[in-house]
Amino acid sequence: MKPVTEPLPAALLADLARYDTPTICNAMEVVAPERRLTGFTSKPFVCPFPDLPPMVGYARTATIRSTSASSLSPADARAQRLAYYEYAGTGPGPRISVIQDLDGANIGFGAFWGEVNSSVHKALGCLGVVTDGSIRDIPQWAPGFQALAGMLNPSHAYVHLDGFGDDVCVHGMTVRSNDLIHADQHGAIVIPANLAAKLPEAAELCARREEPILGIARSPDFSLEKLKEALARSAEIH
Repeated sequence: MKPVTEPLPAALLADLARYDTPTICNAMEVVAPERRLTGFTSKPFVCPFPDLPPMVGYARTATIRSTSASSLSPADARAQRLAYYEYAGTGPGPRISVIQDLDGANIGFGAFWGEVNSSVHKALGCLGVVTDGSIRDIPQWAPGFQALAGMLNPSHAYVHLDGFGDDVCVHGMTVRSNDLIHADQHGAIVIPANLAAKLPEAAELCARREEPILGIARSPDFSLEKLKEALARSAEIH
């Protein structure tokens, strides 16, 4: 699967954002059934802002560590941070930060994300972050900036960038720089560029298939016989 190299139409991204992430996963099962076991988050996480709408954007990847100090000099560390911010704030947009914590058994020991980085990344054009590391400063967090994180944690510890722009694996989802990501309170999924335009139609198909089942399940006249009939009608919808 190749990541997005040319920006997709903004109207398509807006169309994809009309659906929640489980619906996009359902649609992916229709257009690419071979991807049923890959490409989406599959590990526990916390989402402090479940009421925010789905976000769709291009991945900006990075890795962090926090249980030991950076080996870079202060000047080199500042230069690395500025280079990362330039990377996070350029390229196809909107963007989503995807950051892997490399601290192994101590993952999440120090928080890279809080009031400052959420505000900076929002200003850089990012919609949110997907990270297996920790976050903090929830009351001071940048408004409207989504977060799918491994945990909450009060301290920075020695948190620092390890690198950026490389492949990462977060919550069981492997992501490359510029991959198209769809995410909400349920999790995230990588959308292959060649499948993105097919997903809205597939999502509507899934909804039509669910309609007769939900109709009888929510009806005061529900019966097993009517459920069987609804399942049969659903199977005939193509």
